[in-house]
Amino acid sequence: MCGGDACVGNTRIQVWVLVGYRRLGCSDAELLKCYPHLTAADLVNAWAYADAYPDEIETAIARNEAA
Repeated sequence: MCGGDACVGNTRIQVWVLVGYRRLGCSDAELLKCYPHLTAADLVNAWAYADAYPDEIETAIARNEAA
């Protein structure tokens, strides 16, 4: 957790941030290039978390857009 939001593994990269980039059209390959310390497995886990908790992700994205 980082600021109350779910993060990827032992990083401070919030799942909603990755979901946001994905919605903007970033591929997994592009995300791995931008975040070289992440693995493909990290992204699989992030997408699984986002699928399991869509309301949490939507709330975090909306909160960020309103800020």
